Amino acid sequence: MATGYARGVVFIHSAPRALCPHLEWAVGRAIGRAVSFEWSDQPVQPGTRRAEFYWDAPAGTGAALATAIRGWEHLRFEVSEDPTPGSEGGRWLHTPDLGIHYAQTDSAGNIVIGEDRIRYAMEIAAGNAAELQRELDVALGSAWDEELEPFRHAGDDTHVVWLHKVG
Repeated sequence: MATGYARGVVFIHSAPRALCPHLEWAVGRAIGRAVSFEWSDQPVQPGTRRAEFYWDAPAGTGAALATAIRGWEHLRFEVSEDPTPGSEGGRWLHTPDLGIHYAQTDSAGNIVIGEDRIRYAMEIAAGNAAELQRELDVALGSAWDEELEPFRHAGDDTHVVWLHKVG
């Protein structure tokens, strides 16, 4: 059976400078070819670097990429794999404090929470709405998103134009 190809992105949100070449080596090994990232400074955490790398490789490579780079301290990253006709999409988030979080994604990039996980959340909540919300936040990876959000936007090179007078 032929394995389909998938594509995705590796976002290194913050990595110590000394770790950068090791990350390139690990990603290259996971996808089977040498890679070179375009690194830039991460302004949210001075002394660290950030990079984005778009990849295409056999379906399932997203998990291999996340596994290859998850063991280092002080590293914040995100790996995504788009779904293919034969495989689910996925999103792996990692922060030093929270560890790694995996979520299945649909063709639009939305997180898909399975029936069993929802039933578990309802069972744990036992009718308590606040507890149900907490459990669903865990399933969605909300804490990871909250921690990574400033790092995601720190490199946006867009300049804000303030409109003082319209009309």
